[in-house]
Amino acid sequence: MTAMLTRPAPDPVEALRPPTDREATLLGRPMPSDRLRGWIVTIVLGVVAAITRFQNLGFPTDKGTPIFDEKHYVPQAWQMLRNGGFEDNAGYELVVHPPLAKQLIAVGEWMFGYDGWGWRFSSAVAGTIIVVLAVRAARRLTRSTLLGGVAGILVICDGVLFLQSRMGMLDIFIALFSFAAFACLLVDRDQVRQRLAVAVREGWADESPWGPRLGFRWWRFAAGVCVGLTFAVKWSGLYYMAFFGLLVVGLDVAARRAAGVPRPWLGTLRRDVLPALWAMVAIPVLLYLASWWSWFASESATDRHYTEIKNIAPGFWGWVPAGLRSLGDYSMNVLHFHETLLTPKNDPHPWESKPWVWPMGLRPMLYYYESGTAVCGTTDCVQATMLIGTPATWWLALPMIGWGFWRWFFRFDWRYAMVLTAYFAGYLPWFTNIDRQMYFFYATPMAPFLALGLTLVLGQILGSAKRGFERRGTGLLVVALYVGLVVANFAWLWPILNGDPISGAHWQAELWLPSWR
Repeated sequence: MTAMLTRPAPDPVEALRPPTDREATLLGRPMPSDRLRGWIVTIVLGVVAAITRFQNLGFPTDKGTPIFDEKHYVPQAWQMLRNGGFEDNAGYELVVHPPLAKQLIAVGEWMFGYDGWGWRFSSAVAGTIIVVLAVRAARRLTRSTLLGGVAGILVICDGVLFLQSRMGMLDIFIALFSFAAFACLLVDRDQVRQRLAVAVREGWADESPWGPRLGFRWWRFAAGVCVGLTFAVKWSGLYYMAFFGLLVVGLDVAARRAAGVPRPWLGTLRRDVLPALWAMVAIPVLLYLASWWSWFASESATDRHYTEIKNIAPGFWGWVPAGLRSLGDYSMNVLHFHETLLTPKNDPHPWESKPWVWPMGLRPMLYYYESGTAVCGTTDCVQATMLIGTPATWWLALPMIGWGFWRWFFRFDWRYAMVLTAYFAGYLPWFTNIDRQMYFFYATPMAPFLALGLTLVLGQILGSAKRGFERRGTGLLVVALYVGLVVANFAWLWPILNGDPISGAHWQAELWLPSWR
């Protein structure tokens, strides 16, 4: 039984007194009191997101077949639908990612069939949920319903998240589950500080040099579940496990220090690290293994009996069940595939890009292109879909990052610390093997956190209502103009995000930079 549960109920009269400085520091600004308005804003923006994501979802296709990298994952999802959750094409050794996202794609195919609507339905749902999460997360970060709505608009109008929500690929699911994990950690931070504030108010926060026990943290557990789901989509979930794990420890140390705990670092190590390892490491690993349930249950899944077929001696690993050993050897083959997927020196992919150009989206990707039709009223019509970040947001990534680091290290602003940690969890790992083939769609999980970072900056531009009507009005004008610019920029890019027929001259006008061609 934790200390939280053994304490007597507080005196009602005592609970009415003003909070101490430590309590105020722990609790910070309260959440907005306009809960109904907050949910109305969330629902309205969620509906707008759904309309934009689902309209004309079945277009484009390659003569009724998937386009670009959909050609890998959509047929694999169809195999899963046919087989009960696993791939079994032994001659197709490109089954190089965990099964969860393909199983989610298969849900849409089960509902609507093997067509564009079917294989993109789950992605559109994921993209819509990201917008809803952005509104709620930004509202909690900034304690402002207005800024929560701003974040939702920025995410709706982001070209990367828009197009990836309309593709039968895996990366939108990475973005969804990593962003959901971040949102859970955000609530966990507030919950931990509320529990410590109770301990401070009742006078037992510093009875032990380690500080009080905090009880079971359901939101941290939920974050671990979301990280596990990320891991079960792609192995890049491992990096979120590491980055978010360190983030949890840092937030716990800061909370214990704010509560006046005599030894906050040792208190965190003693009270919090082991439960955090369980929530942020053990749970994700177990969920990752559980995502292979259909593979384990099958007899004909790809490489299901790899160790037996190859007659691999178990050696030290003889105590491990054969199924787990086959999964381990299969995983080593997949790791080798990724490590040796290098850029050909004399024949690079025309739309390949390296991570140093991703923050500003300097090298987009062309997913679909068809010309020579007359559906736009001229003989040189173009229909194309290009993965491109809305310049009004992506071109401000580097200033946002610079400002965020300044606020983090010199103003100890925890909000920027959380956002930048999540942003770089999806970015820095790509520098570990620069020779590997890389493409801009790998930056998809960075996009929601870019929107949150820009929202924090806009919140500072908006300013507090306490700073006066003139200052607040000027800030509101700047924020409104910027949001309007983002919406207008997204509307301009709409034809090449949506595959609408446009003239050749219009197509050229859409390609602003030489690197976009």
